Amino acid sequence: MVYAENLWLFFILLLGIIIVPGMDMLFVLANSLTGGSNRGLAATGGIMVGGAVHSLNGAVGIGLLMHFVPVLFNPLLVIGGAYMAFIGYTLMRSSITVGGEGPAGSRSAWKAFRQGAVTCLINPKAYLFIFAVYPQFLKPDYGPMWIQAVIMGAMTIATQFAVYGALAVTAGRSRDLLVANPKATAFAGRAAGLLLVAVSIFTVWEGLKMA
Repeated sequence: MVYAENLWLFFILLLGIIIVPGMDMLFVLANSLTGGSNRGLAATGGIMVGGAVHSLNGAVGIGLLMHFVPVLFNPLLVIGGAYMAFIGYTLMRSSITVGGEGPAGSRSAWKAFRQGAVTCLINPKAYLFIFAVYPQFLKPDYGPMWIQAVIMGAMTIATQFAVYGALAVTAGRSRDLLVANPKATAFAGRAAGLLLVAVSIFTVWEGLKMA
């Protein structure tokens, strides 16, 4: 397989893992519905930072580390799921006050960015992707490993921006329509929070079942 074909195959797998609804996607959706497109894009930016760190981890061999110290994986899985469940629970409780961002809008966006980065960094799905896929595509035959890692990292960030950014804008515009109806807006926020909790529980359960 030539390097171009290698990258295309990596992109197909990457796109597949990103477009499948999971913690990152639901986090962007929740922020967009409760805070508008700006907060959704801020959450997307944080997730992109997390994606860059994951790529770096894959390049320096975190998969190899976890292979020799597998006992670390399950605690990470549980911590990640618990954090996402906490965010979902918070959304479920606070969604009743959804409305205009007001003077706290920039602070809310910064909080969404920080939480987006943490969400991506502790997302079990991302680690499973790194462990299972990166070793198959980072090969000495294709040149310096660091260059390959930079290219794969850039592809990861660009794909996250395209998918989650589009979701943030679309959901944010829908949210603008929902603001006129407080009950519908509160329901949307609660539903997004409930989905985060459900996905967190399911992810931990699936991961522990595979252990």
